[in-house]
Amino acid sequence: MALLRPGDTCWRVEDARRVTFLVDYQDYYTTLAAALGRATRQVLLIGWSFDPRTRLAPDGVRRAGSPDEIGCLLIDLSKQKPGLDIRVLVWRSAMAISATQEGFPHRAKAWFRNTVVDFRLDDTVPFGACHHQKVIVIDDTVAFLGSGDICGDRWDTTSHLDRDARRRNPAGGFHPPRHEVMILAEGPIARALGDLARTRWREATGETVAPSPALEKGESPWPEGLAADVSDTRLAIARTVPGWKGREEVREISALTTEAIATATQALYVENQYFTSPLVTEALAARLAEPKGPQVVLISTHRSPSYFDQLTMDRTRAVFIWRLRAADIFGRLRVLAPFTAEGAPIIVHAKTMVVDDILARVSSANLNNRSQGFDTECELDLEARGEGERTAITLLRDRLLGHWLGRPAADVASARARTGSLIGAIEDLNRRGRLRPIEPTRLGPLGEFIATFHLGDPISVADSWAPMRRRDRLFGQARAARREA
Repeated sequence: MALLRPGDTCWRVEDARRVTFLVDYQDYYTTLAAALGRATRQVLLIGWSFDPRTRLAPDGVRRAGSPDEIGCLLIDLSKQKPGLDIRVLVWRSAMAISATQEGFPHRAKAWFRNTVVDFRLDDTVPFGACHHQKVIVIDDTVAFLGSGDICGDRWDTTSHLDRDARRRNPAGGFHPPRHEVMILAEGPIARALGDLARTRWREATGETVAPSPALEKGESPWPEGLAADVSDTRLAIARTVPGWKGREEVREISALTTEAIATATQALYVENQYFTSPLVTEALAARLAEPKGPQVVLISTHRSPSYFDQLTMDRTRAVFIWRLRAADIFGRLRVLAPFTAEGAPIIVHAKTMVVDDILARVSSANLNNRSQGFDTECELDLEARGEGERTAITLLRDRLLGHWLGRPAADVASARARTGSLIGAIEDLNRRGRLRPIEPTRLGPLGEFIATFHLGDPISVADSWAPMRRRDRLFGQARAARREA
């Protein structure tokens, strides 16, 4: 049975002429700048945060005479192409969060004042929730989606160098190495994401935005010379939408996550910012307890960079890891953090899952509670129908794993063949210790309290106001999921 089923594990499944995976911001920003330069009808950008000072080409690679700050670039495009409709919709973040980002995205309103770039802030979520979707649609023909927002402290290369003069924030300071994964897709799937963005715009502003007029045959914002990882395929869109003020709750991402875990036969490879969901914990624990279940490789940041996340997410992750270690009686679990060549931790902000060679997911959603039901989220999913998709899915996993180890994807493939498993390949190639086990810390009374009640991490509107009920409901669901597995 297909994993991607509209109305259950996804929203829509649409054709995609070309698809490519973009690993880390150098690839993403370079490709985005090229695609924006080819826009002719409409640009829709929705995000969690947005800083117009963000440079897309700190490495110096940009179009001659064109600015590389995203705000200037959008304004410049609007002047060069008077008919181009450019809209930016960003979550109206809490001031405490905005304060950590020099007042952005709130300050971005002034940046676009007296221009035709239509910039809005969106607060149509429950109190405490956020709009976490990250989507850019150009001419309803190409679309970017994934873990990355347009912010000034994100740019990095796949080398994740210890010292890189290009890795500076807009204030001029250096920021740590960082990892993201995005996907670029062309074809009807982009128009479907355009529909999602226009729905968000209507709900936030009350204004209806018309779809982009069709391009002439053969026209496309797809960057010239960019190779596709897979062509003539189909992609699914899966979402999380909180039930609130008459809006129907959507948990397609959560449904797909549990089904994907149950389906894996060889290996689950997951990169994510957070691992705190009890539902995911129990689903993985059930598979690890099987004598012939899949290997499970989880990649995350050694320690969250923000104090709030250290206080909440890291403490709850410790419980997650202890539970999985207890279930891992056959030794098929690895929970690892990446480090640079000189030992600096790399921030893992990607939200990516690869299941065997049958499913690749590039998402905005974390594996925490709020991404499963409280925040808005969106992802694109590739399910293999033939050899071309299987090859692309396997190559993505080998490429991601290889870039942590400083090795090409071909070396990972060779090591897998030589050792007979994904974990075997990691242990064979990880001789410099670039991937290290994440050791869960023992929790004190405060940590146990936060982890038990998942403070800061509700799964729904009701649970955000009732920690005790949230605890009982979450663990009741987790126990039920384990029994069914």
